[in-house]
Amino acid sequence: MTVAASALAQDPSIDRLLKKLPPPEKLVKPRVEHAVRQTDPAINDPLVSQIFSAIDRNEGTRALELSRKLAAAHPQSTAAHSLHGLLAFLMGQYGEASNALRQSERLNGSFAPTQVGLASLELTQRHYAAAIPHLKKLTQLRPNDLFVWLALSDCCLHVGRKQEAAEYARQAAAKAPSSAEAWLQLARTEREVGHTEAALRALTRGAEVSPDSALILASVGFAYINLNRIREAIPPLERAARMAPRDFLIQAQLGYCLQETGQLDAGIRRLRTAAGLAPKTYGPVWEHLGLAYQRKGMHADAVKAFEHAVQIMPNFAPAWRHLAVEYRALGRVADATKAEARARSAGGGKSDSKRKS
Repeated sequence: MTVAASALAQDPSIDRLLKKLPPPEKLVKPRVEHAVRQTDPAINDPLVSQIFSAIDRNEGTRALELSRKLAAAHPQSTAAHSLHGLLAFLMGQYGEASNALRQSERLNGSFAPTQVGLASLELTQRHYAAAIPHLKKLTQLRPNDLFVWLALSDCCLHVGRKQEAAEYARQAAAKAPSSAEAWLQLARTEREVGHTEAALRALTRGAEVSPDSALILASVGFAYINLNRIREAIPPLERAARMAPRDFLIQAQLGYCLQETGQLDAGIRRLRTAAGLAPKTYGPVWEHLGLAYQRKGMHADAVKAFEHAVQIMPNFAPAWRHLAVEYRALGRVADATKAEARARSAGGGKSDSKRKS
């Protein structure tokens, strides 16, 4: 996995999008209350006011119980079934929520709160393909809702419909050009369809609208690395490192870029920092640190770094080969022979600065 891929994988996803759903009183009350009071036969039922009062008091169990009574009293009420389903969903009663919401949908498939509930219900259960039709319906009912476009894009990624995912992400960015999350999602999808330059442009836009995001700045730097534009990766990574000084991956990749562009001392400082932050989990930082020491002729330090690298990545042949070279530089012929044998048994392998163990 490349560093850009590993970083972007942390970003707009179903989990994060679901966290952006409004709290219960905002999800249910403004949307359903308006429909009930404007268009629904349940308008005059006193249960409606009781339900919203219970919601205001954070009495979810009571509100759900009352919503069941409302739906039973008004079996042809779209909003009553929708309210019942939304409250059941918010209380974790997924089977009950599904039945109520689908009854509401049968009565009126264009009632937006019902489609929100059905989509959220499927997303919560990781039923990505099942969520797509409801999200598509919501793009017609609520075309300016960023959550809908991002969730739809992410669902398409999960089910392998990458071109669609990219198109929905483009819609999200077009409708919310000041949203860093939209640009980050677009970058993810452009990368998935192989548009590396387009992904970089999207990341750059994301950094422009969110200049204080270490994650996005780092992702810009990682994208430059993946395009082998190492020198251009340094400025965004330096800014990201100032904002997130304890992020080992940012420090490691910045150190790699510095030493690759001949700034060995600065690179070593960053690589040492990264190694200190993740001494036993991230092998490439030790490999790059060893290479930096090797270039400076610091063979004893290089050996120590490469030894750490092979402990973490015992099947990574290039690290063994580097270690063998440094053993020979120190006159440790027997150790060099053993390291060369380990390199052969490990097979091929290409040292990759973008490798994330």
